[in-house]
Amino acid sequence: MANVELEFKASAGDSEPQNRPVLIIGQLGNLQQLNWTQVKGKLQPAVSKEVWQSALALLSPNPTDSCPLYLGHAVVASLPARVSRHNSPSAAHFLSRLVRTCLPTAGNTRCILVVCERSDVFASACAVSRAFPVFTRRSSSSRRAEKKQVTVEFITVGNNNGPLDASTLKCLNNAADGVRLAARIVDTPCSEMNTDHFLEEIRAVGQELGIVPTIIRGEELKQKGFGGIYGVGKAAEHPPALAVLSHTPSGATQTIAWVGKGIVYDTGGLSIKGKTNMPGMKRDCGGAAAILGAFKAAVKQGFKDNLHAVFCLAENAVGPTATRPDDIHTLYSGKTVEINNTDAEGRLVLSDGVVYASKDLTADIILDMATLTGAQGVSTGKYHCAVMTNSERWEAACVRAGRSSGDLAHPLVYCPELHFQEFTSAVADMKNSVADRENATSSCAGLFIGSHLGFDWPGVWVHVDIASPVHAGERATGFGVALLLALFGQASEDAVLNLVSPLGGARDTGASSASDQMERDCKRRRLV
Repeated sequence: MANVELEFKASAGDSEPQNRPVLIIGQLGNLQQLNWTQVKGKLQPAVSKEVWQSALALLSPNPTDSCPLYLGHAVVASLPARVSRHNSPSAAHFLSRLVRTCLPTAGNTRCILVVCERSDVFASACAVSRAFPVFTRRSSSSRRAEKKQVTVEFITVGNNNGPLDASTLKCLNNAADGVRLAARIVDTPCSEMNTDHFLEEIRAVGQELGIVPTIIRGEELKQKGFGGIYGVGKAAEHPPALAVLSHTPSGATQTIAWVGKGIVYDTGGLSIKGKTNMPGMKRDCGGAAAILGAFKAAVKQGFKDNLHAVFCLAENAVGPTATRPDDIHTLYSGKTVEINNTDAEGRLVLSDGVVYASKDLTADIILDMATLTGAQGVSTGKYHCAVMTNSERWEAACVRAGRSSGDLAHPLVYCPELHFQEFTSAVADMKNSVADRENATSSCAGLFIGSHLGFDWPGVWVHVDIASPVHAGERATGFGVALLLALFGQASEDAVLNLVSPLGGARDTGASSASDQMERDCKRRRLV
């Protein structure tokens, strides 16, 4: 599916399937609401009304099904009629799979017609974009030369139906571009995506948005006290870096920082990974890649608050200057960390990043995103990222944003008074890896990062572990872009992002419920 130009349009126009193959997809109940006049222009003369109606009658709603309409040129596919409460109503993961498997491959121009409710448009668009990865190094000259055009049209059903307006289409195209950008970076091997290359990607986005990035790199990191980022990346050929893109519109009332783990390759350091665990570690920059894609889309959509994207970039390499177990690093927080596992490096770079966001950028809301722990997949699975936060309101908001965006999220246990003792050190403020690997390791990893802000930090801190959903098989998913755009949608000028945002407004961080009052009471008693 590489070498595809993907575009969302109000109308894909009419064309018979021999000239432009078509996939029509939606939940069976939604497909059955279509009038023949809404689809005949993309099917006739090859497919008659009778064939269309017969195909709908043959489709099974559980869980998915497809039916060829005309040779290899026209297909109709149905999504699950029902999903569980922990899934997205859009059935986004099934949509991505069906697009990959059912979209006809013939021809250089193809069409996808998605039939859904308006509230599922955003998640469905992002799901479609995941089906078209960008990166490839296949040697076939014909595959490289061919540029395939895929046009996506939405037909909305239900109460709020009708064609999508220009601003909504712009949002969908920007979101899809962000998802595919993140996936491309994650799919690219370290030989082509080292810290130098990642900085080039950041500069390119900054140039497109009119933003000059702030970059602190190499020995300057050491001099300025970024012991986490410097310590992880100092043995690599390409120096580590802290890079920041800052969007500061007039009229902003608060400051938001997204902090991304950008380990461009993770050997494990001197605590080296085995031969079966190391392949795939090009994906350890997935958090930073998602934040870059989301930042680009959010700014293009008119983000109304101060927004900083902080990238913690390093290659966790093996060499004469590599960090050794037993070394002690002083992080940007001023706290000392005894290294007992060099393969627990992501929390070190992110700790520097979140403290920089607090101290130097004065952020009110800090969200860090990372492929942090293998245990995340055990905790919340391959499809749901793991969320930890000091705010009950934001925990619930993350779950709702996951359902509305298709980037599913589920909470981790947040209990520092029970779990942070896992990092006890006899010679430093803490160790960097837990004593007991059977005690909520994903939660503990997040707590390590939060501890450098301080568990009594007055702002909102959200930690998002995307280790498993960052990829599906051997391909990156661009996970995290849609989640961020939905979660902070109320800070956008765009109607579709406001529609999927679960918050009363990202600009409103105050508590407004009995549960939030309980949270404040707990903080006064030093319980959180």
